[in-house]
Amino acid sequence: MALDLDIDSLRQLIGDGVHDKVYPGAVWAVGDRTGNMAIGTPGVLDPDRPDEPMRHDTVFDVAGLTEVLAVWASIGSLVEDGKLHLDEELGDFWSEVSGHPLGRVSTRHLLTHTAGVPLRTDLMNLYGTDPRDIRDGVLHEAVRRPPGEAVEYTDRAALVLGYLAEALSGQSLDVLAATGTWQPLGMTRTCYGPLPGETAVRCAPTELDDLTGARLRGTAQSPPARLLGGSCGNSGVFSVLPDIAVFLRHMLQPRQDGGQPGFGPAWTQESLRIQTGELAPARGLFWCPAPGTVPATDDIWVHYGSTGTGAWLSPKQGRWAILLTNKLYCSRDHGPLTHVRDAFRSLAFA
Repeated sequence: MALDLDIDSLRQLIGDGVHDKVYPGAVWAVGDRTGNMAIGTPGVLDPDRPDEPMRHDTVFDVAGLTEVLAVWASIGSLVEDGKLHLDEELGDFWSEVSGHPLGRVSTRHLLTHTAGVPLRTDLMNLYGTDPRDIRDGVLHEAVRRPPGEAVEYTDRAALVLGYLAEALSGQSLDVLAATGTWQPLGMTRTCYGPLPGETAVRCAPTELDDLTGARLRGTAQSPPARLLGGSCGNSGVFSVLPDIAVFLRHMLQPRQDGGQPGFGPAWTQESLRIQTGELAPARGLFWCPAPGTVPATDDIWVHYGSTGTGAWLSPKQGRWAILLTNKLYCSRDHGPLTHVRDAFRSLAFA
């Protein structure tokens, strides 16, 4: 293997997380742009079913990774096709938000979390259960502060961008992501849920469902995704490690003669640079510098999912890393997982 990795330490680190009940199991990999890869699959899907081990093709509710696998990729394709300009105010071309506070916000503001939109995403309590009312509420809500004033993460930004991608493409987000990114890249096991029964049985379960008392397995943990039928901008995607590895390798590839499927390297290069100036925390476009790194020298970027998933990549090193867990099975306390993630990044990009 060409990768220079301390694989024993990686296995020990992720295995200790299983032993310490940070998560029931994990699937991890570190690779490069050529396809070389180290992989591990410690633990089980469900402690109540110890005969179900984690496998390299275990299906995960990737939660917030939806923002990059579906929305960031789709927005990037629209930008590269000339159908969307990052700094144009939304109200200048999108009639749904013209005359509303969101109309003064740009796509770049949303991608850098500087749009000033509300932080709350408890959609049912805010807008009810009708998808049309939820869309109107999200798009017409007053902003918290003027755009560009502060960096404040909110997954509402991905909701808005998902609606925008649908409006510009004329397709639902699940179809747009599948036909524009996943299918062209060969990501055949990535999709929005709910999953059919034969696929759900291979899915790592997450939290207890408040209604049924059973573990969510093949149904998104995120309330917005469930409320909106499984498909929305900030959550709802299910995937497997090999598919996410293809996605990250694509991000590291230079443009080939004749073009490439999906978004191109120009979008990746634009996204993996600091876009927020002197504001803190620093942000790229939906990607952020990995905690504990110096953006200008380390060039390691990350995006997390609340169920316990994460994806890292470094154009400088030509390397990517993936850690998929169903940590929410154990606890909503992210402290122990944060320690594992930081140590994993250090070993993967040493």
